[in-house]
Amino acid sequence: MENDLNFEVFLFFSSEKIILSVNRKTDFKIIFKNEFFFENNSTQLNFNKLDSFLNDNIFKIEKILGNFVEKMNIIIETPDFFNLQISMKKHNHNENINSNIILYLIKSAMHQCEKTVHNKRIIHILIDNYLIDNVHFTELPLNQKCKNFSLDINFICLPNELIKDIEKTLKKFQISINQILSASYIDKYVSDTDINFFEMTSKIIDGHNKNEVKLVNKISKNKGFFEKFFNLFS
Repeated sequence: MENDLNFEVFLFFSSEKIILSVNRKTDFKIIFKNEFFFENNSTQLNFNKLDSFLNDNIFKIEKILGNFVEKMNIIIETPDFFNLQISMKKHNHNENINSNIILYLIKSAMHQCEKTVHNKRIIHILIDNYLIDNVHFTELPLNQKCKNFSLDINFICLPNELIKDIEKTLKKFQISINQILSASYIDKYVSDTDINFFEMTSKIIDGHNKNEVKLVNKISKNKGFFEKFFNLFS
């Protein structure tokens, strides 16, 4: 029997294929993997086929694991993703840059995003650039004094209706979503390494990108709206 802390379940869903992969966390060995390829050229996600595919495979997985599948990481490939870039600026009066200031700017940018993008959920928040006194940085230099700085933030969003369809499909199998990710975002990291797609997905979930901000539910933890800035302040 596999303890539910010892394995991860990944579902890749696109208009071209569906992949279900179960991997052991310790060495990322494949415990189970199955694929289905669509024969048509549709660009729409086929939820009926997803339902059928899960119905054919979930019991097999649970039998192998000797455990129930309760959560899945969902990787979506769809043109329905929407990117919004927002720049946030601050006069810092030659003070040190600190985490509270960065948090304030990201929260402000998020509120702007929510006002601009309707009926969509933020999936990824990525800091693409730090401009500090007209000098570009790819990572945040904390405790550096500056007069002015700005953040270029990229919000990757997905329609609420699509997310609800995924949740509705998984609910039939008593499965909830652990995290939704953009396949094209993951692909950018896979292309630069020998690590396979699902292992890279796991690394990204665990904070591989130092400039990605992770959100958590306010109710589930007492850390405030943002869980942490992965490695930004380490």
